Amino acid sequence: MARLSSAQISKENKDRDPSSISSLQLSHRALSDVSCLTDFANLEKLDLSCNTLSSLEALGSCISLKWLSVVQNKLQSLKGIEGLSNLTVLNAGKNKLRSVDEVRCLISLRALILNDNEIASICRLDQLSYLNTLVLSRNPIHDIGDSLVKVKSITKLSLSNCRVQTIGSSLKYCVDLKEVRLAHNEITMLPAELAQNVKIQILDLGDNLIRNWPDLQVLSSLQKLKNLNLQGNPIAEKAKLPIKVKKLLPNLQIFNAKPTERDNIRENSKKKNPSHSKEDPHLDGAADHEAVREVKRKNPDPSLVSKKNITSQSEEDNSHIASDLEAGKKVKRKKPKIVDEGKPEGIDDGEAPFMELVLSASTGDPTDGGGKKRDVDAIQDVKSLSGVVSVSNKKKKTKSEKGTGRRALDFLLPPAEIGMGGPSTWND
Repeated sequence: MARLSSAQISKENKDRDPSSISSLQLSHRALSDVSCLTDFANLEKLDLSCNTLSSLEALGSCISLKWLSVVQNKLQSLKGIEGLSNLTVLNAGKNKLRSVDEVRCLISLRALILNDNEIASICRLDQLSYLNTLVLSRNPIHDIGDSLVKVKSITKLSLSNCRVQTIGSSLKYCVDLKEVRLAHNEITMLPAELAQNVKIQILDLGDNLIRNWPDLQVLSSLQKLKNLNLQGNPIAEKAKLPIKVKKLLPNLQIFNAKPTERDNIRENSKKKNPSHSKEDPHLDGAADHEAVREVKRKNPDPSLVSKKNITSQSEEDNSHIASDLEAGKKVKRKKPKIVDEGKPEGIDDGEAPFMELVLSASTGDPTDGGGKKRDVDAIQDVKSLSGVVSVSNKKKKTKSEKGTGRRALDFLLPPAEIGMGGPSTWND
């Protein structure tokens, strides 16, 4: 049994006084007793992952804690953390937890990660009014129930690899949901109540039991959906499914782990240029088809009029091309610019670490939801604590954010798994 002493910790931290230490990294030490942490009254960040802890009661006096990781221990209960009212991030994945009733008192909690435990039912989380990320994957959960009825702030939810059979109205009040992972369950249909979740951008339903098209009709209400996975369902074997989905969700960018964006660009291009030449299929990009046809009439050699010679340009450019062709000159092709119509920001980046996305969903109006400034406060709390950066493709990270922030979070979770739905942006 490995024990830890205050003197040992103090020595490792250059003989600093315990009351002056705010962050400790104590992972992979085979620790089974951390009672000495009662001396660290101002501790805000604590990593105890990959040890042999069976109890957290020694942490009861660490009331300043904001960030706690106890991943991969031998915990059967979270007893001892009830008084940690300042805790914003709790990762207790890969333990032997059967119940998580203790978290109901953690009123400041923003991210709760409980994957790979033995949790069969979710307690009501009514008091967690700031919670925006909930990970319960790989637990024997049959029913979501009414545990999330009042958790309106949640934006990311994972219940992959559980035993969920029905969604019902369990997500009806989670109107801010943006990412939902429900792969590898026993779901047979999507309920009509899902129409309330109009902000969903990622929906992973891979490897479930959905068979019929009517069971997916509610998807028509999710017009912000960018990434949909239905692989592994009986309905995915139907050849016409991609066509139906595309008509139902014109803004979809990824379906069954394959991009649809390029097809959308091609279709939009055809709509904008309905006069595409039928005489020569290679003339996709020509802007002035009348000029091209005139050149063809005067130049019987078809090799002078091709996609390599004629490209989409202004009327003035086309007139120069026409005159050059009439003189028998070859025209140097100018490559047309292809505009990327958009890539999911942050949510579809397989390289993005999980904790960069934990609190990044609420980057809009900080006063939405009755004028509460809770999201901005939540993000600032965790930023100041561990360097978490709100993901945005428009804002570049500073050198300090790339360095200290990432190092502080590298040990939070193992690399995200890749399933039927393609790379996940956070551990599901």
